[in-house]
Amino acid sequence: MTSHEGASYSGEETVKAYVLRVSGRVQRVGYRKLVLDAAQEFEVSGSVRNVPDGSVEIFVQGEDDSVAKFLDAIRCPPLGQVEGVEEKESSFNPEVQHFRVVYGEIGDELQEGFGAMQSVFTEYWKDFKDYRAEFSDHRKDFRDYRAEFKGFKAEFEDYRKEFRDYAERTDRNFQIILDRYGEISDKLTVILETLVKESRETREILNENIRLLKESVDKLTKA
Repeated sequence: MTSHEGASYSGEETVKAYVLRVSGRVQRVGYRKLVLDAAQEFEVSGSVRNVPDGSVEIFVQGEDDSVAKFLDAIRCPPLGQVEGVEEKESSFNPEVQHFRVVYGEIGDELQEGFGAMQSVFTEYWKDFKDYRAEFSDHRKDFRDYRAEFKGFKAEFEDYRKEFRDYAERTDRNFQIILDRYGEISDKLTVILETLVKESRETREILNENIRLLKESVDKLTKA
């Protein structure tokens, strides 16, 4: 028997008691544990048990506000599904001070436990399939990006080839310029050397003529 500490109530005039019949997928999904947790949270007393027809029966009593919150909490289980809740008012039982799970035969309880684990596993598997589908979408996006990257890579290779061709043409042009500069430099050197040589010979001839002219002038003066 599982229970919580005894509930205390301010007065019977504010206390409500109900017998509930919860239908839907509420067995072998851990639903009784959910009901027990809600009872402990809202400090109500009573009991919960599985019914052979697949439904769950709950007896709950407590302060009106607490019972209302309890009823809201048990309608939306994370596993399974509540399809209907039949509510019948009942008499307050002051001897019921705790909330407990009424267990059945050991075989039924084993099936309940295994069923709850299977439900948890199924939910995780559904979530995994959703993530796997999402991952497949991301993988498709990655393939698209990779295909786009390949396009950029091909374009980059084209630009690289074009740049390499341009560099090769530039190198050839510079080499031609250097060769032409070498030829021009050699020719300028020859021209300069020729000018220097001719200038020296010219100066020697002029000097010789000036010497002869001077001698002639001296002879005329003496005569």
